[in-house]
Amino acid sequence: MRKFVKKQTKGIFAFIFLGGIMVTSGVVIAFPGIDPGTNPEITVTGTPADNFPDEQRAQFCGSSNAKSTDYIREFSIPTLCTNPLAIVTDYDGNVWFTETNTGKIAKFDPNTETFTEYDNSLWPPGGRSMMWGIDYAPDGSLWYTDESFDSVWKFSTLDETYDRLAYPSEGNSLPQKLLIDGSQIIINDFTGNKLTFLDPSQSGEEIQYLSVPSPIDNSVTADFAIDANDNVWYTNWLYQQGGVLVKLDKTGYDEAVRNGGVQFLPGKDFTEVYQLPVTLLTPNGVVVGDDGKIWLADTTSSSFFSFDPISAEFIQYVTADPLQSTYGNQTGVVKTPISRPYWIESDEQGRIVFNEQTANNISVMDPISQTLVEYNVPSKNPYWADCDPGTGTMIDDCGVAQIFDFTVDGNKIWFTEWVENNIGVVDTTVPLPIEIQLESNSLMITPGNSKELDFVVSSQAQKDLSDVSLILASTHDFVNIVLLNDYPESFQLDTDAPRPISVMIEISEDAIPGKYKVLLGAQLSDIAVSKYVTVTIE
Repeated sequence: MRKFVKKQTKGIFAFIFLGGIMVTSGVVIAFPGIDPGTNPEITVTGTPADNFPDEQRAQFCGSSNAKSTDYIREFSIPTLCTNPLAIVTDYDGNVWFTETNTGKIAKFDPNTETFTEYDNSLWPPGGRSMMWGIDYAPDGSLWYTDESFDSVWKFSTLDETYDRLAYPSEGNSLPQKLLIDGSQIIINDFTGNKLTFLDPSQSGEEIQYLSVPSPIDNSVTADFAIDANDNVWYTNWLYQQGGVLVKLDKTGYDEAVRNGGVQFLPGKDFTEVYQLPVTLLTPNGVVVGDDGKIWLADTTSSSFFSFDPISAEFIQYVTADPLQSTYGNQTGVVKTPISRPYWIESDEQGRIVFNEQTANNISVMDPISQTLVEYNVPSKNPYWADCDPGTGTMIDDCGVAQIFDFTVDGNKIWFTEWVENNIGVVDTTVPLPIEIQLESNSLMITPGNSKELDFVVSSQAQKDLSDVSLILASTHDFVNIVLLNDYPESFQLDTDAPRPISVMIEISEDAIPGKYKVLLGAQLSDIAVSKYVTVTIE
């Protein structure tokens, strides 16, 4: 077996690049492995926590205290400080996930509510790796990526054995998301600027692979999705400079490879490229919706986007602002908190599901009803936000759990909490406590003018709801929402007293013509329910 060589600098670069160690205050927290010039104290515990100095354990190991709301239930992983990351379910509903800090695969049985962690004898002592991608194969095997050691792993759930395949590393590679597609495994090489296709029937170190280089040099190649016509859609971008949405004709590419007998072909022969909007800077997640539209998550904003392949039109959507409990703002430096949508998927009902990294949310958007439901995850790690009031003691119920991955299984959404050592599940069948009724779901306004819009917030719960706050959000500064009612910052919503709300949608004179989404709704401490209004600026 090839010697494990850990690319520590690559891991640090990728983690910073993805926004993984940035909080909304702009504070950047050191990644373990960077030598601060001291000899930090390490208390040996015989657990994975020993991979971190004592002073970093609260930050990276978390509390391991599982919490619950009416919509979310968490489960604490028995082993301390595993840093769970990629997650998937099998055909029986079992939940499988990778452990960054142990190199193990773990299983959670929802029926018995028990965990099983499978020792990996091939893993180097003290090794750590961000394992971003995982998928379950029909033969009962799990395939997943490993960025620190440039590897693709196979774990057999039948005989509980591991097999490591060397990923085709050419320079600064980072195998990230992974999908089993028939007889192929597709992986995006985030920093290697390519898509890689592997044959899962192969084993051993010398494997055959195909690579499709991305159109933009010296950029990153992010997540991908496959449409009904076997086209692969993925993004290719430069940090804070934008990029392109790429459509790869996979059928044509595969046929050319078979006919030519070559392993490497110019991607430009089989791709169509669409320029991303200037407001879409970090499109990590991508998914194809039931109607064929492409959905993209932007990790450096509070937005996600749809793209219509027929009209080549992008539409920008906005989330609610993060709750202050997620970013703290004890120092007052957070001027514009953002939610950072990260990965994005769809469910069996055609809804769009995504995680909001710095809002600590799992969110579900229905493209038909134009409804957004944001579920706030109860566990929070204060060392990833501005939660220190200056006393040296972190505030309870402040911070984020770093929800870096999730998987959809029917009506449930399973997710991992990278810095809280928990997994959790959202039950989307639980009735929503709030209903939003719009007077109109669309408006047409010319630049320099405004229109009034009414909507009603009603309680659907069996009790009065306290500490309700309004959501009034738009995607652009030239689309302004002004509240006409005299409402306090938070109010009580009685079961028998719906609240009518009036707002004025104002369009500035320098507004750019087009379609824009305005989000109107209401927020509780554990859930937000909103609806989108389409504002057409003529």
